Amino acid sequence: MSQSYDRGTIEDFGRWKEFSAGMWAWIFHKFSGWVLIGYLFTHIAVLSTATQSPEMYTQTIRSLESLAIVRVLEVGLLAVAVFHILNGVRLLFVDLGVGLEAQDKSFYASLAVSAAIVVASVPTFLAGAF
Repeated sequence: MSQSYDRGTIEDFGRWKEFSAGMWAWIFHKFSGWVLIGYLFTHIAVLSTATQSPEMYTQTIRSLESLAIVRVLEVGLLAVAVFHILNGVRLLFVDLGVGLEAQDKSFYASLAVSAAIVVASVPTFLAGAF
């Protein structure tokens, strides 16, 4: 027979409001890492068409680049990659003991710089897509 007990606030889904910047940095870093791993498998699948013939690879790339959704996903990939890199550099500095008292500010700075880079790159990625 199972017994029930009060699990407390651990299952309270409203707790996300209590997360600090450090928790959001951890969540975003893990999420971006998993997205990059997923992209790696997609990238390998596309590159594997080159083993068939160079023409098939070229045709695959051209057909993918002609889709607007692929262009939008590339912007998302850029956002994920840039944030993951900048947050990784931030974590490296924190591990080295630099900026320990300003971790929240450096996380917000990495978000802001990531957003600025992505916004500046959107015209290049979406040129000719629409």
